[in-house]
Amino acid sequence: MSNATVSFVIAEAPPKRLDKALSRDVPVEATLSRTRLARLIEEGAVRLDGVVVRDLRYKVAGGETVEITVPQVEESHIGPEDIPLTVVFEDDDLIVVNKPAGMVVHPAPGSPNGTLVNALLHHCGDTLSGVGGMKRPGIVHRIDKETSGLLVVAKSDKAHQGLADQFAAHSVERYYRAVCYGVPDANDPRLRGVRGVSFESGNIMRVTTQLARHKTDRQRQAVLFEGGRHAITRVRIVERFGTPAVAALVECWLETGRTHQIRVHLSHAGHGLIGDPVYGGRRKLSEKAIGPGGVAATRSFARQALHAAILGFEHPVSGEMLRFEAPMPDDMQDLLQSLGHIG
Repeated sequence: MSNATVSFVIAEAPPKRLDKALSRDVPVEATLSRTRLARLIEEGAVRLDGVVVRDLRYKVAGGETVEITVPQVEESHIGPEDIPLTVVFEDDDLIVVNKPAGMVVHPAPGSPNGTLVNALLHHCGDTLSGVGGMKRPGIVHRIDKETSGLLVVAKSDKAHQGLADQFAAHSVERYYRAVCYGVPDANDPRLRGVRGVSFESGNIMRVTTQLARHKTDRQRQAVLFEGGRHAITRVRIVERFGTPAVAALVECWLETGRTHQIRVHLSHAGHGLIGDPVYGGRRKLSEKAIGPGGVAATRSFARQALHAAILGFEHPVSGEMLRFEAPMPDDMQDLLQSLGHIG
């Protein structure tokens, strides 16, 4: 297969940066996302009026003739593995799966195989397109290894670009269910003094901070108020456990989607997730409040009690609005029962 060439002219009044101008004007049928275009610029695959330009911030004026050499799709170095998947929805462009806790989304040092991507390569076979120049599933968002729940993955370049745009615009509906220590209630006077925490009508807690990698522990994220990346999480109480209440089932939804966002934000508010070894801590709960069974269940819960329960988005090709819901996994159901869940 030979390389393809995409040619077009930058229209009037373009964004000043080359990468943004190309993203605006590249033909839709080329299915080149801004991320892919940025990589092609840096690789020397973009010519303006016959001259190679490698600077993403190169200033364009409009009227320039663009030629982009798009390399042939490479085979991924990641191998397919016959790993069972719970497929919630699938068509030619995308697949929605319910990921179990314990599965890493993408191979990385320390997790070279047994990942969701390995499973998808086996499941999808030859139906995958060259997303990002590589024949592999298009991962447009992730959830942590020990978080269960819904993920959408692109199978075609057009779907990858469309989904990536929706996640960048924060228009994707994402609701999580979590079990946390304490109860994030507006009536708690302590929470009024926590910077970045406020309450909206309906007793909804809103956490607004910056997030960045921790300075000394590279596996953690840290709350900042200058620098880092903007992050907003909202939290609603679903059910309280104990007399007095010492834990809660909460629903969380993301305005942004940063690494470990829910876990970090709830910990910052003083309501870390049960079972979270990084941010939750191991708190001693009262047997008088939740009984010995509840205490034992919280102590032994082996992962952060977090589940990506609802995922909604616009189909990037058909335009249809899609919304999926995944039931709580067995381990979280058992935890809730031990805490006295009603229903």
